[in-house]
Amino acid sequence: MKKFFLFAAAFFVFCGSVFAFDEAQVFKEKGIQNKIDTIGAKILNANKIEKRIIFVYDNAQKKSKLDLSDSVTSRQVVVYDEAFKCAQNDDELAGFLAREIFLAMRSFDGHFAGGLSTVQVKAAPKKYEIVADKRAVDLMVNAGYDPVGLIIYIQKTAPQKRFDRFSNRNLTSKRLAVIYEYIYTKYPYYLLNNKYLENEHYQNFLLTSRHNRAMLEEKIKTKSREELNYE
Repeated sequence: MKKFFLFAAAFFVFCGSVFAFDEAQVFKEKGIQNKIDTIGAKILNANKIEKRIIFVYDNAQKKSKLDLSDSVTSRQVVVYDEAFKCAQNDDELAGFLAREIFLAMRSFDGHFAGGLSTVQVKAAPKKYEIVADKRAVDLMVNAGYDPVGLIIYIQKTAPQKRFDRFSNRNLTSKRLAVIYEYIYTKYPYYLLNNKYLENEHYQNFLLTSRHNRAMLEEKIKTKSREELNYE
């Protein structure tokens, strides 16, 4: 009988611990969802986006990095736990959300209730990857977020492939160079007053982008308007 009571007591303690853990996890996920919803809605409202787009936090890992974004196919921005954990502040999270919001917006435009636009994104992912990066910068700035956060987020999360000639994605170094040039040209304030200048990830970007930034400096010096072939 004594053993039974000891077992029962241990069982109830275990169940209580599991319940407390689950409750804490639910509370944590509610906080994450609220943060994503708030930043996402701020971007939508500041940019006067009239299309219905929702935001979903998923604590699972994305099954395949090759899958087309849910933003294009289902008009919802899904933030997987892996992506959320890499965003250290609101600017970085806003950068991720802004890109996905742009892709979701594309799914509303054009013929067949946006179906044709979705096909276009599927058919030319490399082109729309660059377009989404640039539009994300615009959406961020309009909502009061620092676009340098997008550079930092991509610097931390997107690996560098050997080449992109036969790939449906651009080299990460090329994407970052294009974003940097776009900010330099359209929103120079954020580079002149760069609050991320001492950020270790931004410093790493400066180190690894030296060649591409030298190309941009030469373009500015010569007042050229050609599109640079970043590496």
